[in-house]
Amino acid sequence: MQCLTNVQLLIASSYNYRMRILRWLAPLLLFFLFACQAGTSPTVTILDGKNSYTLITNEREAGKLIVQAGIVLGSADRLFFNGYAVSVSQQLAPAKTTTLQIRRAMTITINGRAIQSAALTVGEAMSEAGLQLYAADQLDPPADTPIANAMTVTYTPSREFIVSVDGRQVRIRSAARTVGGALAEAGIPLLGLDSSQPSENEALPQDGQIRIVRISESVVLAQKSIPFNSEFQSSANVELDRQEILQPGQPGLAVSRVRIRYQDGVEVARQTESETVVRPPKDRVVGYGTKPVVKTATVDGVQIQYWRAVQMFATAYSPCNSAADRCYPSTASGKSVQKGVVAFIYRWYINMRGQALYIPGYGFASVEDTGGGIPGKAWIDLGYTDAQYGSEGGGQWGKWVTVYFLAPVPTNIMYVLE
Repeated sequence: MQCLTNVQLLIASSYNYRMRILRWLAPLLLFFLFACQAGTSPTVTILDGKNSYTLITNEREAGKLIVQAGIVLGSADRLFFNGYAVSVSQQLAPAKTTTLQIRRAMTITINGRAIQSAALTVGEAMSEAGLQLYAADQLDPPADTPIANAMTVTYTPSREFIVSVDGRQVRIRSAARTVGGALAEAGIPLLGLDSSQPSENEALPQDGQIRIVRISESVVLAQKSIPFNSEFQSSANVELDRQEILQPGQPGLAVSRVRIRYQDGVEVARQTESETVVRPPKDRVVGYGTKPVVKTATVDGVQIQYWRAVQMFATAYSPCNSAADRCYPSTASGKSVQKGVVAFIYRWYINMRGQALYIPGYGFASVEDTGGGIPGKAWIDLGYTDAQYGSEGGGQWGKWVTVYFLAPVPTNIMYVLE
């Protein structure tokens, strides 16, 4: 027990000794720390081009530090603190060491206009000069070019244009010299046969309007029917004034290569480039009858024998009731104009002069005269004397009638009436 008591006394004595030493050393240590701190100020380094200035100062305002170093700043010069731009009145953050960098302004000539700027790049200098830059503007050198010395900048500002294309309007900006250049820059190039208004080689329009016409072509093969012709041949086995198909016709077939042009999807032109006859047409052969057949009929109560019956448009005339401006009492054959004398067109008259006829509503007659006829019609002009014309109804004509050619059959027959 006595040993334990002695150990406790020893420890207590040692502790008290250490506490007395610490109370004596503490003021001394505080004195030395205060003295060291009071004698050490922050270091400020100022870089001005190739010149370097070092200050040991507690001053933290950028402009006053510049004044302490005896440096004069120009109005366009710029200050950088640890790489960041600062103003002369800015308070710098506390630090053991501080670096201030002066960037002196240089002369930048933009399209002949000189400015003083300490900007880092051409783009910054343009902004300082109050020029708004667009991506489509043309700058030489480019906007991201660093400025190390005085330089000359060529600036071509872009303009806004409206491009009408594919049914919509696209706004673009461009400083290109031609329409084609502006469209290429905007990613709307002319493709294939496309055209623009103005054309791609022209200068950009003052009204700011550009229209693209999409042009496309397609080639198609088109079939075309070739009509056949009809060939007429006489046939002694076919009754007169009748026709019989001796050989049927067949249309031919042609294949054409056709080029079709479209503008904005609408067809504007069609051109046949070539045509090939795949199957030639085959002519139809028609046999017209040359075989006269004498027939018997009763017309208006009169029995007649005839070998031809033709539908004709009938008119009437008399010596002084004709289209002429004077009276014609005689016919082309020398007979007097009277009932029973009729006229045909000249070609029929030459071939049928003297032919006996029967006309319903008129009676028996013979071909003795000629006249002008009526275009496009088989025509007969019925003769009357001037007295008969009024009393027997010459004015009633001007209608179609069946004209019967009476037997006997002449030796010289006009087979085809035309």
